[in-house]
Amino acid sequence: MKKIFFIVVILSLFLLTGCGKYNEKSIVKEINKKINSMTGYQVEGDMEIYNGEDVYKYDVISSYENDNYRVSLTNKSNNHEQIILRNADGVYVLTPSLNKSFKFQSNWPNNSSQVYILQSLQNDMNEDESLKLEQSDNGYMLTLKLANSNNKNLVSQKIYLDKKLNFTKVEVFDELGNKQIKMNFKSVDTKATFNNKYFSTSENMKTSEDTSNNENDSNSKNNNSKTEKSDETTILEESIYPMYLPSGTYLSEEESVSKEDGDRIIMTFAGESPFILVEESIASTQEMEIIPVNGEPTMLMDTIGALSESSVNFISNGVEYYIASESLTTQEIIQVAESINSIPVMK
Repeated sequence: MKKIFFIVVILSLFLLTGCGKYNEKSIVKEINKKINSMTGYQVEGDMEIYNGEDVYKYDVISSYENDNYRVSLTNKSNNHEQIILRNADGVYVLTPSLNKSFKFQSNWPNNSSQVYILQSLQNDMNEDESLKLEQSDNGYMLTLKLANSNNKNLVSQKIYLDKKLNFTKVEVFDELGNKQIKMNFKSVDTKATFNNKYFSTSENMKTSEDTSNNENDSNSKNNNSKTEKSDETTILEESIYPMYLPSGTYLSEEESVSKEDGDRIIMTFAGESPFILVEESIASTQEMEIIPVNGEPTMLMDTIGALSESSVNFISNGVEYYIASESLTTQEIIQVAESINSIPVMK
């Protein structure tokens, strides 16, 4: 009788605490089942990217349906929005305020790790057979390697889930254990549906068009006549130099070229790891401009760039940058790009 009573007590404690409900394999299996059952979802949250004492903060809205993806990233420092879009036509990085878009020949997001895409986190968990599971009163934490990243400085991550296996937070670390990225999940709608226009490239560019139209309407009323909004160009008043240079590398030449729509500055860096840096003022246009680029969409500190093995192309604060080198590693190209800071950051 005592033995039976003891067994009943143990079973009761097991059911109440949930202790031992999941191990590493079973929790991944359950998460796979949960995500694979979704036909569409929308994630809302905020993301922080760390660079020493500087913190870049973003509002994030990530949406998925029928192999289409849309990720809106709005920089809280300057309210600058970029959209990563995957639809039947390809992969794009849109900058609606400038009416410009980079178009990629890419398998994004399946070929890289993204903290705001559920399938990407799922892939990370499935790829690391040595991941570790810890349980707390609030839920679960998975610690795993990060092998599928464009930025080789990012090597591990912690994924936090509540007791119902909903994602609550993701943290990404470098090889020294320093936190590089944090994504907080505010809400996850696992039954979200979208209309046909939601993942359309042209429809997502209408933010720029609507703003222009509103300004035109305001000007028309003030002047009692119809006016047309002219293209706006960011003036590149002076060169913006990278704060990081590889050892034995120095600026050897700088050339400024005037254009009809602004300026172009070409810097040549010589030495042990030579490279070229081009800075160019860009204009907001009335018609959508799609620029084909090589590489993969890659999150830098304050923007999304197009990263290839020997170059990176990105737009920051109304200036387009292009870095190219046959000597720099991909990681060094990222370091140079991320050291070019032309906007304020949050402490």
